[in-house]
Amino acid sequence: MKGIKKSLTEEHLYLDFSHQIEGCIFPLHTSVTLFLLSYCDCKIFKVCLVLTGASTDISLKNVVLQDVELQIISRQELPPIVQNCCLPAVVEKPDNFCRAGLAVVLRHIIQKSYEADPSKKEILELLGFKKTCLKACAEVSQWTRLCELTIPLAIENFLKEFSDQHPAIPVEILQLEKKLSEPVRVHNDDKLRRQKLKQQKAAGVGPFLAKEKTKSKVHRQETSEELDSSSESLELKVAFSKLTVLEEPATTNREPSHIRKAKASDLPPLEHVFAEGLYFTLADIVLLPCIHHFLVIICKKLSEKLMEFPLLAAWYQRIQEVPRVKTAASQCGIQFLHLPELLTTSNEQDSNLSEVPGVEEQNDASFIGGPRPTMTKLMEKGIEVVFSPHPCPTWTLDWNSLPAAVSPKEGKMSSDRALRKQQQLNNLVYVVANQAKPGDRIVDFCSGGGHVGIVLAHILPSCQVTLIENKELSLIRAKKRSDELGLSNIWFIQANMEYFTGMFNIGVALHACGVATDMVIEHCIKTRASFVTCPCCYGFIQNTSKFNFPKSEQFKKTLSYKEHMILCRFADQTAVQLPPQRRLVGKQCMCLVDLDRARAAEECGYSVQVISMEPESCSPKNNMIVGVPI
Repeated sequence: MKGIKKSLTEEHLYLDFSHQIEGCIFPLHTSVTLFLLSYCDCKIFKVCLVLTGASTDISLKNVVLQDVELQIISRQELPPIVQNCCLPAVVEKPDNFCRAGLAVVLRHIIQKSYEADPSKKEILELLGFKKTCLKACAEVSQWTRLCELTIPLAIENFLKEFSDQHPAIPVEILQLEKKLSEPVRVHNDDKLRRQKLKQQKAAGVGPFLAKEKTKSKVHRQETSEELDSSSESLELKVAFSKLTVLEEPATTNREPSHIRKAKASDLPPLEHVFAEGLYFTLADIVLLPCIHHFLVIICKKLSEKLMEFPLLAAWYQRIQEVPRVKTAASQCGIQFLHLPELLTTSNEQDSNLSEVPGVEEQNDASFIGGPRPTMTKLMEKGIEVVFSPHPCPTWTLDWNSLPAAVSPKEGKMSSDRALRKQQQLNNLVYVVANQAKPGDRIVDFCSGGGHVGIVLAHILPSCQVTLIENKELSLIRAKKRSDELGLSNIWFIQANMEYFTGMFNIGVALHACGVATDMVIEHCIKTRASFVTCPCCYGFIQNTSKFNFPKSEQFKKTLSYKEHMILCRFADQTAVQLPPQRRLVGKQCMCLVDLDRARAAEECGYSVQVISMEPESCSPKNNMIVGVPI
């Protein structure tokens, strides 16, 4: 077929298989992945279903995609790199580059489908505006976490518990219903809202969205006249004009004066057509199999509950009208339900649905702003800014004798920055090299372009080094450098770090941003591995679903969350262009934030040091936290 590229790297896609319900494969991550493959009509992967320990039913009637090469294997037959990851996972030959985790794998399938056939521009549109749909990792993005982790898991638990009892509606479903009720934000927000105001004025309706007809059929062959039907909202026109490749006619007439001069606060809000707003994206693909199974149970056993989810039901009906969705769904064993029309209500959601994690002490009457009162408070409890001595401040790698591809100078950075990067690496490499033993597994978390991991793999050939990074282009650059060096003791894994499940001896991270440093330390503690981390972006630290600050008991007894956040914000004020006294306060705050991290690790049975890198000019963020299990 014209436009289809044949010379693609052979890739294997590995999916968990535990059981089937009404023709759909579980876990839901697998159903979602198969649904995307079908929607994209993607046949470029060799798909392997990996049996879990409890798998007994391996009949795949009615769910195997046509023309997709399929194999059923055991966990033990997985390539070694995949055995260290959560599924789904995609591996390129020769099995040293792996992509793991639902969002990463789905985004990769979309990219490869488009590369195989660039005429399928609508496939690439699934990645949304600026191609960022579900790109942010689940550890920091509540939306990615909801779609990728909590909703699939909540639905699976709901289905499992329903056979024994009548469980409560998952709170994640209530959160999604609430999300669909929120105003939509898009890049051309103001323009669309003014168009909507004009539409409402012309129709003689109030400031609220005219009720849409959820049963209206929208297909690729529909005419623009049908789409312009007055029964449909502006949002539907915008959304489906993109799906049906219909462009709005260009107009040269200016908007009426009363529309142009309307204040932004007086413009009507845009309402959801699809999960992320006006456009059909990967998020809708992920949610569809999950919500379908939820609604099947609701309609069969708890039909009275359906009234509580009018927006979710409307979304479910609407998504069926997207071209190719019904075909893809039927190929994956999804038989759509016919739901009654439900009236959308404006009832307030339960206050428990707030997704803001761990915010506390908003009205602390005793709170005094600025870092000095907080630092004084710590000093009164015997907690002072003290660094451990550097083990070898003058040590350096012989960079001139190393192959060019080992040096950060090979990357896209200035000579001054490359020199500072070399100085940073001197510090981390010295500590790791003195801890490492032959046969050790070393993991470079948040590896970026591989500056740390490539040096370690080169100078420690008897150790296995794994680079874990969420950004694909950075990891591809690292692999290219590794291939130039001919390294055989290195793996590359594009994934959020929580999808890495392998055992290792030493974890290292250079400038892991915000709570990523805390995630690295936690990962190391779970496996009783040593850690060498250099934190960064202290100002981005905040309570998350996994962490609450302060972390250590010693700091918790002394500081409130708000006081600790003051330290974090001022810890970011160490840039060289700032006045010296301000930089000094910033450095002291950095030390105190890292001492809290160190004390928390000590409470878990570690010996921990906070060390200042040498020379300090190598980076404004020049602390190292070094921990060894006792």
